[in-house]
Amino acid sequence: MKKVLFATGNQTKAKRFTNGLKERGIEVLTIKDINEEIEIVENGKNAIDNALIKARAYSKITSLPVFAMDDTLYMENVPKEKQPGMYVRRVNGKKLNDDEMIEYYSNLARIYGTNGKLTCRYVYGIAVINNGKESTYSWSKEDFYMVDTPSNKIRPGYPLDTISINKKLNKYFTDITEEDKVLIHEDESDVVEFLANNLIEQ
Repeated sequence: MKKVLFATGNQTKAKRFTNGLKERGIEVLTIKDINEEIEIVENGKNAIDNALIKARAYSKITSLPVFAMDDTLYMENVPKEKQPGMYVRRVNGKKLNDDEMIEYYSNLARIYGTNGKLTCRYVYGIAVINNGKESTYSWSKEDFYMVDTPSNKIRPGYPLDTISINKKLNKYFTDITEEDKVLIHEDESDVVEFLANNLIEQ
């Protein structure tokens, strides 16, 4: 089994591609597994830039192939100065914890949404560094609603799932089952394929 490093300390996020890569003979480690956490300034212009910044930082301290990801969040009808963009967890210079994120973004939905509901979209970027070669990939998901009323479930590391609703299913993200994902064709096999192709020996 080939070992690779996912440059994240978020254990929930770490599981996102684990099964798909395991099927391809790749074991995903995180920065907690290598006991090396670096303070990184994520000052890129977009999600790809920030993913590259993280991947480059960790590739310098490990011999493992490394991948990192970042995302940007866009919200309809929210003023430009309040758009989270790349800084979903950082607001006015402060890094929010999960509860603070739920409170802040549910308030945005209450203020700028229609009937407490905002239309939003995530855009993701991922970067791989393997044997000095850098590869990147970007993708987005369908629009969804962010609402002012939280569900009664919280996914650690993904607090906004508590106030996000899938448009097709009219379900909170926290309530979506594996069967639901098949129904709505929520498939990241293209991302797993990109990772597998670029994490195997170059």
